[in-house]
Amino acid sequence: MHFYSIISNRTADEMPKGDVLMKILLTGATGYIGRRLKEKLLQDPEVQLRLFVRNEKKVRGQFRAQMEISEGSTFDKKSLGNALRGIEVAYYLIHSMGAKGDFKKLDRLSAEYFLNACIQADVQKIIYLGGLGIKDTASKHLLSRIETGEILSSRPESIQTIWFRAGTIIGSGSASFEIIRNIVQKLPVILAPKWIRTKTQPIGITDVLEYLFQAKDLETKENLKVDIGSEQMSFRDLLLKASKVMGLKRLMIPVPLMTPNFSSYGLIFISPIPYSIARALVQGLKSETVIQNQNAAKFFPEIQPEAYEKAVARAISEIEHNQVISHWCDSSSQEQCDVKGKDRITGTVSTFQISRDLNHISGEKVYESALTVGGAHGWFQHNWLWRLRGFIDKILGGPGLNRGRRNPVELRIGDSLDFWKVVDLKKGRRVLLFAQMKLPGKAWLEFSIQKNKLIQTSYFLPKGLWGRVYWGLTLPFHALVFKALANGILKKAQSL
Repeated sequence: MHFYSIISNRTADEMPKGDVLMKILLTGATGYIGRRLKEKLLQDPEVQLRLFVRNEKKVRGQFRAQMEISEGSTFDKKSLGNALRGIEVAYYLIHSMGAKGDFKKLDRLSAEYFLNACIQADVQKIIYLGGLGIKDTASKHLLSRIETGEILSSRPESIQTIWFRAGTIIGSGSASFEIIRNIVQKLPVILAPKWIRTKTQPIGITDVLEYLFQAKDLETKENLKVDIGSEQMSFRDLLLKASKVMGLKRLMIPVPLMTPNFSSYGLIFISPIPYSIARALVQGLKSETVIQNQNAAKFFPEIQPEAYEKAVARAISEIEHNQVISHWCDSSSQEQCDVKGKDRITGTVSTFQISRDLNHISGEKVYESALTVGGAHGWFQHNWLWRLRGFIDKILGGPGLNRGRRNPVELRIGDSLDFWKVVDLKKGRRVLLFAQMKLPGKAWLEFSIQKNKLIQTSYFLPKGLWGRVYWGLTLPFHALVFKALANGILKKAQSL
């Protein structure tokens, strides 16, 4: 894995001068929490913001002029040191859930490197968001989040750490809420194993962001562990109350035996969450995740967490009005969510290309039409073949089609699009998707507007003999669905 250290757009010397500006570094800025916190911090005129990201292409152009962007990794000391230079407050929103390898070791090393680099750079404060729970009963992933907080808080004589701990975060696009929403919407009868009675304290994403935002200005110098959440309830309560908000009646049937692993496998067929993440979240339900201290009320008395039902209603409203700012799959720490280097089509590649004349349709309209494919819109024709391929992919452990898309008409680099990932966009000219379905190789789908033509190309880089056999066997189906797709894009462009 290679990392780079790049400061793009405005450098520190070009930023506004004056001691009134608080210099803040935001890590995880392209993840679910980070994207939303970034927008909140940018609204503060007293903040000078710098992002630390693995892939600066995932930062949308409209925000670039308002901040610095440093590209790198916590495992690359040089890029990390450059990112922390001159910083007063550093947000640590990094975790390895869904990553390959020993995620607990990766989490520990990342936290240690970050803490040491912050101390060397004379950073005054670290703000970290972890999970509720106690070490004796925590799942592997919750335990890793707890250990991360302990590491970041281990040098109080050198740096202050404010460690927030949250349970189930309720917000449009969050992994936890996507599971709740899909279970309630798709299952009129819900099998209820014993462990769904475990207590937790959910919290709305709006409140999480407000705690994180206010922490930068907290004047106390001591290390703090701040547990945050609304009322205490079980996961069973979360489902029943969510169904009431959605206007649905759901029947729950207790079942004596149903392991979290079995439940996680079932979830991949009704929710967009992949097995690895679903398993981590469900295993976390085996242990209580409730508040252990009252520091939220003591140090942030003006924040009154909204009721669970209100947070659910807010999330549903954002989805219905296409205002989902961030998505659980935005995070680049997870293999299924990463886009770094995926836009590079290299090697011996098999191609299937379709060319269509625009026939007086503007290239801009064709580009806009291409942005709308997939998700609830479907793929114009032969949708049953797309759904069949998605079902097979789910069986094999891939994302399938029900991951959908964040917004029905807008795409940005890093967005999920069914079993594709958006890896390159050039306005009015190009849309490039990378396949994340289970394949014996790598695949891309490109829509390119060149002069007066739509050039639609599917690329495949086979892996071994089976990869070449696969390409040959599926070529007739590609010809059928991709020709229909190109025609559908042009037909829709005419109506825009």
